[in-house]
Amino acid sequence: MKSWRTNKNMKYEPQTFNIPSLNEISVKTIEEHLKLYAGYVKNTNLILEKIDELAKDSEENSYVLGELQRRFAFEFDGMRNHEYYFKSFEGGPTALDTNEALAKAIEREFGNFETWLTRFKAIAMTRGVGWAILYYDPTAKRLLNTWIDEQHLGHLTGLQVVLALDMWEHSFMLDYAPSEKKKYVEVFFENLNWKVVEQNYKTAENS
Repeated sequence: MKSWRTNKNMKYEPQTFNIPSLNEISVKTIEEHLKLYAGYVKNTNLILEKIDELAKDSEENSYVLGELQRRFAFEFDGMRNHEYYFKSFEGGPTALDTNEALAKAIEREFGNFETWLTRFKAIAMTRGVGWAILYYDPTAKRLLNTWIDEQHLGHLTGLQVVLALDMWEHSFMLDYAPSEKKKYVEVFFENLNWKVVEQNYKTAENS
């Protein structure tokens, strides 16, 4: 049997994002939020290193390995979710192009954009910390909205992220009280670059 080993020289690197000045989301909020993102990248690498070390005696370390694997999903998905989130601000706000493929897909799935937007915003108001996600299902060739608890609980297998809205309080607490998160949701969409989201959809559709 051919043995398998991880590439120990391969590490995840935090991405940089060209985020302009945002409307009603402060520079301080983005700066602190990016620090948290960097922490997810760091912890993803640390856990992978620890798993490699403990796996040398997987029977003796089975319990610890199991717990690390659970934690890995949290850290890795936290890293990836934030990359979708921050990229959606790059380049400044643009409107959804009704002639593009994403707008047409939203219309097919939900009837019209406003219906989708209302439903997505309602998901974002789910109690607790997590993410509102718009997915593309390449098997059924359709869009789906869902809620993710924390960073990882509820991700839909085999689907591609098109839009990710961070609903942890750290994403808005320097600008809005917890009771004002509905305003934060509105502000998120005011700052959204739909061209980035459209590209996510095209990438997912062609994957």
